Amino acid sequence: MGRLEVLDLTQGLELRATSWVGRVVLGDLTITIQPKITGAPMLHLLRYSYGLGKLKLFQQTSFVASSGSFQDLICQELADQVNGLMAQGLHRDYQRTAEDLASPRGRPNITEYVNRVGTATATLPYIHYPRTEATLLNRVLLAGLHLASGVCNDRELRGRIRRLAHSLDVRMCSVRLDSSVLRQAEDAVDRRTATYRPALTLIGLLLNSLGMSLGNRHEATFPMPGFLFDMNRFFQALVSRFLHDYLQGFTVRDEYQLKGVFTYAPDQNPNHRRSPTPRPDFVVLDGQQVAAVLDAKYRGLWENNLPEYMLYQLAVYALLQDSPRHRSVILYPTIDATAVDQVITLQEPIRGSERAQVVLRPVNLLALEQLLRLPSDYRTQTRRSEFAKHLAFAS
Repeated sequence: MGRLEVLDLTQGLELRATSWVGRVVLGDLTITIQPKITGAPMLHLLRYSYGLGKLKLFQQTSFVASSGSFQDLICQELADQVNGLMAQGLHRDYQRTAEDLASPRGRPNITEYVNRVGTATATLPYIHYPRTEATLLNRVLLAGLHLASGVCNDRELRGRIRRLAHSLDVRMCSVRLDSSVLRQAEDAVDRRTATYRPALTLIGLLLNSLGMSLGNRHEATFPMPGFLFDMNRFFQALVSRFLHDYLQGFTVRDEYQLKGVFTYAPDQNPNHRRSPTPRPDFVVLDGQQVAAVLDAKYRGLWENNLPEYMLYQLAVYALLQDSPRHRSVILYPTIDATAVDQVITLQEPIRGSERAQVVLRPVNLLALEQLLRLPSDYRTQTRRSEFAKHLAFAS
């Protein structure tokens, strides 16, 4: 599945995880993978990355500071979002309803009436549009709560989520939740229902972190219960939003396509394959000029070696630049305050002259979280802007 490696070695089993955190159940064995930071700081960064609003630690969320379960953070946040929506009043909308009524309401259903000619009943078929809470958005909320209660580990939190779900269950029926239904709900959001976006985002995070199996498409697969969240996507979302918010005077393009880099020779492409297009996570533009090429990797590159495939990828990004200094940067997370830049030079093998640089630049998650927590005054804005420039351009 590419998320967790289980190696049978002579000295026993060895488990390896890359960028995935959460919990997996293998028979009687439960595997828990922790993120680099947990509790309230992790929740704050999660909220910031996905635009869930400012962090507010209410009494009911005090458990997150000591919780070791990453999915509980998401479930807790979903419960808070749904609770807030219910407190302000769930969105109601007009829904087309065809039913038999004893008292006239709406307009007669002529087609159904003609089909019943000659049948004596005390009711007549009508089509009307009652205003109801049983909209797709609210039914997806209910399905999301049921999903959260199934993956949540904290007993007290699970009980709270089930109580919220029960209060909706008595008013509407749930919906079978999948990626297609979730997209329909997201497409249904408009200016009246914009407050639903954070909850739908959280439901999407939960939904995309399920459905694991052992093996791959070429081997037999064995579905297993568990929850694994891709921290690489989270870290990329965190860096993306921070650069967009605070890298002033520059344009940040996410997953920018470097077109024309690789091209099949027209007369030597018998299978008519499309030429590969490199897509670094971020390209920083100064006007029309590429000022920096950045890639975000959720990997402990301060404690561990840089994998060769990452080096080759970043080396290509560095060599492709037209700027006087050919350089690309890997941004990676850390909580080690001593971590500093590491620079790998690409040298011409004959004369030994420098051709390009690959920079391994740490992003201290605790320092970033503290910086984001500060009141947004002029001094704080300046510090955030300086930190964003450090991530993109520091020597």
